Amino acid sequence: MIKHKGLLRFWYATTYSAAGLKAGWREAAFKQECIAAMIMLPGAFWLAQSWVEAALLAGSVILVMVVELLNTAIESAIDRIGPEWHSLSKQAKDMGSAAVFLSLLLCAGIWGAAIYEHCT
Repeated sequence: MIKHKGLLRFWYATTYSAAGLKAGWREAAFKQECIAAMIMLPGAFWLAQSWVEAALLAGSVILVMVVELLNTAIESAIDRIGPEWHSLSKQAKDMGSAAVFLSLLLCAGIWGAAIYEHCT
């Protein structure tokens, strides 16, 4: 294995990340979250009353996308092992799905609180 250093390492890391985002884009859930983020991220700066609130609003949106990518990675790794059903495979996939669900709840709670504060 070749170990890259300096700017070359950064370049390769960036290309791997771009490939990961491209692979994520093929997943319907990630695509929907990206489209929502295109609206919500600018909205975070409009809605926020401080830089901390803007960071929290934007961060919660990005967190959902990060967790979705990790969930997709788990599902891909499990699917690579084989198509047969196994309780541990199901458990891993269910836990990844639960992580996405919790991140969505967190995002909705943060946005709901910010909208409530903005409207009162």
